[in-house]
Amino acid sequence: MRLKDLTTLIYVTSEDECLFIRKTKAGDINLDKYLGIGGHFEDGESPEECVLRELFEESGIKKDDLTDFMYRGLVTFVSEQYDNEYMHVFTAQLPAEKRLGDFECDEGELSWVPVKDIDKLPVWEGDKLMFRKLFSDDRRFFTMKLCYDGDRLVSHTEAVY
Repeated sequence: MRLKDLTTLIYVTSEDECLFIRKTKAGDINLDKYLGIGGHFEDGESPEECVLRELFEESGIKKDDLTDFMYRGLVTFVSEQYDNEYMHVFTAQLPAEKRLGDFECDEGELSWVPVKDIDKLPVWEGDKLMFRKLFSDDRRFFTMKLCYDGDRLVSHTEAVY
């Protein structure tokens, strides 16, 4: 396994909204899609170290700002067109008084989206399946395998632990 195959994502909620990044870099496979905050591992990082570093770099949010920080799942992304990815997925709460103002992010545009509206966002099809796990009352750890043909989800499996 290569470091470029290992990624993290965190979905930070505050009140009834979730922080997303709309990817805006030309050539990015996620161009114009909304994602949680995250990115690729650096050498020697744990999943927690990676996601917290990425969160700070992309949003200015520090671990001490968060409550209810949880490692929620592992998602395997398989595609003939793109590299496989193993995404370590986290959630956390951000108290309203700690919410960021405008923050410049070179990865894309940050926005708070009402949780009730996230299924309307342009996202990968498999992300909608993941959202059902992340934003439910069931807080158990899950795994998910998402298999794509290009941008189309062709199969998936999931388990809860």
